[in-house]
Amino acid sequence: MTSSQIQIAPSVLPADMAHLADEVAALEAAGCDRIQWDVMDGQFVPNITFGPDVIRAARNHTTLPFEVHLMVLTPDLLAEAFVAAGCERLIIHAESVTHLHRTLGYVRSLGATAGVALSPATPALACSEVLDLVDLVLVMTVNPGFGGQDYLASMEGKIGRVREMVEASGRDIEVEVDGGIGTETIGGAARAGANVFVTGTALYAHPEGLAAAVSELRGKAEAAFGG
Repeated sequence: MTSSQIQIAPSVLPADMAHLADEVAALEAAGCDRIQWDVMDGQFVPNITFGPDVIRAARNHTTLPFEVHLMVLTPDLLAEAFVAAGCERLIIHAESVTHLHRTLGYVRSLGATAGVALSPATPALACSEVLDLVDLVLVMTVNPGFGGQDYLASMEGKIGRVREMVEASGRDIEVEVDGGIGTETIGGAARAGANVFVTGTALYAHPEGLAAAVSELRGKAEAAFGG
């Protein structure tokens, strides 16, 4: 894994929902690599966000890949609808299902790629037996449910342990982080072993706009990765 594989994956939670088509097009123009949709059901996390119809409506307004972070209690029931809406990857929380291996296999059977997400209290080992089914492990650097939270630097040890596991697996698996990622925190996550960075609040709040934010974040991650 090299720094050339650094990926910036904006969350659209802070976007103007009344102009979502324009917002996803602007993220592509700014140089983002993919778009992550934070799907919350009000049960697994205390918030409600997007359904598949919203994502389907945005799909034709950008060529960027879509991944959906399913913060829901019933990913097996919802997976097919999100794949049909145009999501190429579905990320499943290890804590949300009884049979994680089965659920990840089901996602793959739908023609999507699968990722596994770990909440802060969940150890890295929770994904060790499903690495053959995923192409991404997401280490949450906040507790899932809301944007704008402070980055948990204590998760950097877990990021490093996940990186060690995926390197040992011999498979091309990305290590993604989500939560509190901005110009002051992305370096620590990258040094720990993350190469994909979900950013929302910091991206949209950058005083020079989206393109400048993406460029600065990417530069800081590339400088720190592997360091």
